[in-house]
Amino acid sequence: MGTAGKKMVSLNLKTLISLLNKALADEWLAFYQYWIGAKMVQGPMSEMVKKELDEHAEEEFKHANMIVERILQLDGTPILNPEEFFKQTNCGYDIPKDYSCQAILKQNIAGEQCAIATYLKLLKFTQNKDTLTHFMVHEILKDEVKHEDDLEKILENMN
Repeated sequence: MGTAGKKMVSLNLKTLISLLNKALADEWLAFYQYWIGAKMVQGPMSEMVKKELDEHAEEEFKHANMIVERILQLDGTPILNPEEFFKQTNCGYDIPKDYSCQAILKQNIAGEQCAIATYLKLLKFTQNKDTLTHFMVHEILKDEVKHEDDLEKILENMN
């Protein structure tokens, strides 16, 4: 990162990069959770649910890219070993056991709720201390809130 860019960040870079790597772990696991859920989902409305899950998977992948770009801008190293995703995740990963639309939706809603809580903390952490990361987190948080809303609406229409 350039000299002026470094001056814009007034917090511990090691801590920030660690938090961003935890968010990166969450995004990769969320990507996989959506992607595999779209492949496995069964039952009424499964085609609509599959489409929604595929869209969300793409957006989680986009978030992972955004986070990696920011880590690199901060002269950090993103997680290089996929085993670290499970060690560093905030939100974890729930192996689908029930492939019904309702179960898959509930599983992903819980994941979004954890992501919202995680990004709210990161938003507060970066506020007035790292403008670029703050705005990136804000952008991701908007998507996560929309994902939760989308999934909850589909689930409500099933009942």
